[in-house]
Amino acid sequence: MVHGQLHGRGALFDVEPPGLLPRLIGLRPYEHLAVKSEHPGVQPVLVLSGGRGLGKTAVLDEIEAAYTEHTRRGEPRRRTPLARIDCEEPQFAAPPHEESTESWSPLWQALLVLAEQLTEPVRAAGQLTFPRLTAGLVAVRAGEWGGGSDSERIRRELTRILLLNEHRSRFSAAGRWAARVAAKVIAAATGQGPYLAAAVEATLEALSEGVGSRKEQRPSTWYRAYPNAGGNAKRGLLLLSGNFRAGGTSREHAERWLVRALLADLAEGYTGIGSHLTRLGRPVVLLDNAGDGPGQGFLDAVLRDRAEGASDPAVVVAAVRGRGVPQGAVRHELVEVAHPLPPLRSALLVPLPPLSPDDTLHIVGAVCDDFAYPPQLPHAVLRLTGGNPLGIVLTATAARQHPQESHALERLLTERVQLDDQEDQYPAYGELLRRLVPADRLDELTVLAAAHDHDSAVALAAAQLPDDFGSSGVRTLRDRLTAEGLAREQGHFVGDRFVRTLLLLRLHHRTKWRDVHEELIRHYTDRTDGRAVYRLHHELALGDTGGAVAELRDTFHSSPVGEWLDTLRFVASAPCFGPEDRDRRAAVALGRRDTADRLPPENTALHLRVRRLLHAVWQVSDPLVLPDPRVCDRLRFELEQLSDLRPDGGALLFAASRAWPSDALAGRPLSLPNDDEGDV
Repeated sequence: MVHGQLHGRGALFDVEPPGLLPRLIGLRPYEHLAVKSEHPGVQPVLVLSGGRGLGKTAVLDEIEAAYTEHTRRGEPRRRTPLARIDCEEPQFAAPPHEESTESWSPLWQALLVLAEQLTEPVRAAGQLTFPRLTAGLVAVRAGEWGGGSDSERIRRELTRILLLNEHRSRFSAAGRWAARVAAKVIAAATGQGPYLAAAVEATLEALSEGVGSRKEQRPSTWYRAYPNAGGNAKRGLLLLSGNFRAGGTSREHAERWLVRALLADLAEGYTGIGSHLTRLGRPVVLLDNAGDGPGQGFLDAVLRDRAEGASDPAVVVAAVRGRGVPQGAVRHELVEVAHPLPPLRSALLVPLPPLSPDDTLHIVGAVCDDFAYPPQLPHAVLRLTGGNPLGIVLTATAARQHPQESHALERLLTERVQLDDQEDQYPAYGELLRRLVPADRLDELTVLAAAHDHDSAVALAAAQLPDDFGSSGVRTLRDRLTAEGLAREQGHFVGDRFVRTLLLLRLHHRTKWRDVHEELIRHYTDRTDGRAVYRLHHELALGDTGGAVAELRDTFHSSPVGEWLDTLRFVASAPCFGPEDRDRRAAVALGRRDTADRLPPENTALHLRVRRLLHAVWQVSDPLVLPDPRVCDRLRFELEQLSDLRPDGGALLFAASRAWPSDALAGRPLSLPNDDEGDV
């Protein structure tokens, strides 16, 4: 059983037997029932990877929902301490005020925000406080404060940090202790010696004396262990601040100590008999887009300490794209993590796979439950999106809002969609592109989506993009796509089929459609190598089928059947837009236009058969067309007939006659059978 609205992610959230997350957190999702922890103290950092739209953020949403309940007043309350940040948020890009970054970093800000969320009271579990982290954060920021600084701004910043260590209850006003201590720190700092030293000394004194709990006294002893502190906590904090301001590897060292302070405070909050009785689940830290901003620094610090034998209770779940995966991560497929795993102190990398046909069927059915959608729609959505969860949901949403267009995906994608989380409406394909590709490179990608390799992309850039883009711009953009986690595919500059289809649809709605394809036809003219087929691909995109039919007809008897089928499949993957063009394509595939055009005097029968086959493959390969059983049946028939004309490759052609119609009807890309398929 899977809770929530996610599909295809049961290995993470299953209840019986427990999925990976309940086993790590020690608490069943949506319930207050404990789960036996898997390898206590040795839990890995869970890293969810994949390109945009594969559901990484949706998994984090589900974790947050699964471990949050609501009071009778509707107020959210955690079932276990939980904090979440998006590492791409603007608050982690620059300090909040116009000041230098010597005493601020994205990771410093992230630690503050995470700790603030972790201090929120949990039902029957009291409240976590962070005395070590409080002292470290104050020491770093105090290096920025001075006599000429805005005292009121300092007071606000200091109070915010000190709140991480304030015990709150319904009987005490929030912020009273923090405000009192902030006033004492500022008074002490402005009344004597260097500001930084005075602020650190006053903070340590307040933490050790102002609360009356042995826990709050920990900073006075913990920072004695800072390198070269000589057993003096104040000196340790001053060195921490100095290393942070020095930047480079010195700052990285200081940031590691701040992360270690957070984890040490968490560990102390989870020790003692009372904690074992009251806290049901481990604290959870969720990092979205962890390959950017503070994410990598946080993950590196946690992983390095755990690799050195440190133990802490935090369950860290990070979502990354492309190259954001930590070094040394151990990869497991999603289905594998449904079962117990060996102890692991490194990162556990779990790529999120595309959704299955059944998942797609369930999602489309759930979204479009208020109208009778075409039965082929789920298969067409699967073929279009390749199982991309965002693509499935948004395409199904467009179908629900525009049911009259649900039989034609191209028209459906050009309709505007209204989404709950935004006021503006965009065409469905535009909304998808906003979420799937880097927004600052959308125009360049729209043009280069038609390219196949570096050379063709450079040719297009020279003809259609600004002069300063050039070869270096092409390489930079290709590297950006890899970093984003977009898949690569031989023969296409933009490897992800779904993204490429959306970009080409956008290109078709711009004035450069014909210019782009004509440029590529010129680029591949007179080629004698294997890339000559690219010219046929682009001729087909402009509606000229003559060259492709002639090439396939003339090479049918001489080319190896596997290569011939692969050429047919590639050429016929050319984009085609407009209902009239598609209707004509279907008519040719079904043999209704056999006498409409001039035919060659020789090999007429083979010419017509290849022509029908090309149009049939072109039609069933189109990701914007619903599968047509009539065309699929004709595809099967033509391949069967051709198998009789090639005794040396008849088995492979016959196998394709069975595989390709089945693939098309099921919403799968056409697969190339093995050479020995069909010989029994």
